[in-house]
Amino acid sequence: MMSRSPARRNFAALLILSLTSAPAADMTAGQIEAAFGAPVLVDENLWDDGADEVANRLAWPRESQTSNDSSFRKYPGPEERILGCRPYSMALHAEDGKPSSLSIIFANKGDSVTITDRATGGEIGRAKVKQIANYKRAIQSDRKTLTEMLTKLFGEPTADRFGQGRQTRESVKRWDWNGHAFLLAAPREEYVALRIMPVESADAGGKSRISDSQIRARVASRIERRPNGDVILKDMPMVNQGPKGYCVPATWERVMRYMGVPADMYALAMAGQSGAGGGTSLAAISAGARESIVRSGRKIDTAAVRIDPGGVAKFIDRGLPIMWAMFSTSQFNATATSRIPARAEMTDPAAWKKELERDRKAARKFHIDRSSGHVCMIIGYNKQTGEIAVSDSWGPQFAERWVTPEEAAAVSQGIFTVINF
Repeated sequence: MMSRSPARRNFAALLILSLTSAPAADMTAGQIEAAFGAPVLVDENLWDDGADEVANRLAWPRESQTSNDSSFRKYPGPEERILGCRPYSMALHAEDGKPSSLSIIFANKGDSVTITDRATGGEIGRAKVKQIANYKRAIQSDRKTLTEMLTKLFGEPTADRFGQGRQTRESVKRWDWNGHAFLLAAPREEYVALRIMPVESADAGGKSRISDSQIRARVASRIERRPNGDVILKDMPMVNQGPKGYCVPATWERVMRYMGVPADMYALAMAGQSGAGGGTSLAAISAGARESIVRSGRKIDTAAVRIDPGGVAKFIDRGLPIMWAMFSTSQFNATATSRIPARAEMTDPAAWKKELERDRKAARKFHIDRSSGHVCMIIGYNKQTGEIAVSDSWGPQFAERWVTPEEAAAVSQGIFTVINF
């Protein structure tokens, strides 16, 4: 990411000067909208708007839809600005059709660094070092600008904490206005995040506890048994990791939310010691997320899984998705993706099983690319066709793909994790 230009600094300064110095109580939704440069608030209460209505006026595409909640996310281009700063990820979460929170991520170690560790060469290495230095400076600059903008809008902030695990908890500056809490977090060399939520949610500090009986009933209701023999976990939240290498934090966020544990992939990347641009330690993220998961009444299990329909069934039949460490090779992805249209129309398990015979044999020739380490989920099986269903954090089109055990075994790292009751 390039360092902040004089034009951008001047634009932010002009925005600050253009705001009135009226107390927060006298600030209008129109003034807030003008300062944000986006129709986040168009009246005095965001929380009674329809979620689809808010997403449409912001032009944030739908990311996920389940029975009870939904999310919308946009990875904007480099020219977009919120409060005078460049946003990299903008997400709206909703429950029962109403907004529950917004999260806007500015300069950060994931999206701001576009050169991956797979790239080689001295010139590429120097370019990555420069990107890293630039994003660290941008975090300081964005934190300063956003603090000034929000203080001009709402007055001096109060200090607060948000999150229920020590390694995912954020120290925040907080401004309240008319039932809306604006929380600004800037963990050192990690990210700058502006979270907007109801005051009562901010007061709870991100803590949530759903009883074992409730979560057992909820996940049991999500086991879908289809006429063609598919057993699949429905209502799985989607989190699109975007162009960065955040497959591990994004997958953990999906499973945690599915199990009733509040989560955010950027905070999880901090806990998981993700590198600049991506790359997360499986052991670190498990340790970093553990406290938050335990406080919510769940636990983390490292599972021994036989990667075939019978082996995964003992988890899927309890409503539990399996986080699977594997190698996301071009051969594996090309095969799984090309199969999506025909698989969606599958009604005859016997005929489909026969059709897969050639692919099972072809899996013997899969080549392992050890630089393609990846984590996705196993979310289903079909004993009649001999397949398992996987889900990747790349957007809705990758929410469900079916592969053979031979294909899965060819790319598996043999590491499986489950968030359990």
